[in-house]
Amino acid sequence: MRIEDLRQHLRALGAKPCHEDKIFRAWAQVRAFDSGPHPAEHFLPLKLRQALDEWLLPSIEGLARVKSTHPAEDGASRLLVELADAQTVESVLLPRGGVCVSTQLGCAVGCQFCMTGKEGLIRQLGSAEIVAQVVLARRLRKVNKVVFMGMGEPSHNLDNVIEAIEFLATEGEIGHKNLVFSTVGDRRAFERLPQARIKPALALSLHTTRDDLRRQLLPRAPHITPEELVELGEAYARATDYPIQYQWTLIDGVNDSDAEMEAIVRLLKGKYAIMNLIPYNQVEGLPYRRPDPARTAEQVRFLHRAGILTKTRQSAGQDIDGGCGQLRARQITLVRKPRAAFKTGPAAEA
Repeated sequence: MRIEDLRQHLRALGAKPCHEDKIFRAWAQVRAFDSGPHPAEHFLPLKLRQALDEWLLPSIEGLARVKSTHPAEDGASRLLVELADAQTVESVLLPRGGVCVSTQLGCAVGCQFCMTGKEGLIRQLGSAEIVAQVVLARRLRKVNKVVFMGMGEPSHNLDNVIEAIEFLATEGEIGHKNLVFSTVGDRRAFERLPQARIKPALALSLHTTRDDLRRQLLPRAPHITPEELVELGEAYARATDYPIQYQWTLIDGVNDSDAEMEAIVRLLKGKYAIMNLIPYNQVEGLPYRRPDPARTAEQVRFLHRAGILTKTRQSAGQDIDGGCGQLRARQITLVRKPRAAFKTGPAAEA
């Protein structure tokens, strides 16, 4: 379901732009549809009022529902979200008013350290399904920032993600810089985003300065060398006046060497950039390990001394093993697990 599909439904029921605006703002901002100086019975066409209660609002509500909630000690809360077709994705309520949403069911990039990539791409999420995750979050707590960094690669679902970004900025009243488009890097995104009406902040998954290692860690990502990725990011940063957030999942013995830290300095020196070092959130069944915290702290100090603005960003939900894709994977395992035969004594043996 896309936002444009919802618009067409409303128009078929006689809605004018002012009616669409009232309904969409109420949905995106979690307000009563009768709020404001113009009650629905005085403002909306009769056919539209009847359809809202009979099937339109229930359909919108059914786009995404919380299947389970997993609060963490760090103030985050991971949500397993059920879609209308009974498939599940993950959203994360972040501390300080943020929410991380999914843009695809599964992912085609196949990052070696990510649980989501293990099952491949199942389907795209429609823009309305993406927005519905934000609405769910706003029902639970205040949300003023949306990060498109959950399950999926946003640049592989550009039409829906851009539509959701524009909707959240206008109807949802979320500031441009508080809409963060996260990508492994795709030339299509660098072509489309500068032309979009709403230009989000950009987070680029770098993970290493070595082209060979990056191709190993992100085997199905578009082939863009780290140097070209930074150049493309720098052009976007200067055009929008937002610094690029470079994401670096720090994995013990893989991309946490002194040589990598020195290469970061060479790559990002003088760039309009923030480096986020993210200690790896360990996933059962994968061979990667979380680095030593003391070593990570020293690496942050090294980068700071070299003039690279660096932050350590903890992946939300460390204490609940809630890395992206893990909740869905556990739920699928439970559903697929064969049930033991139910026996009530000798008669059941017959």
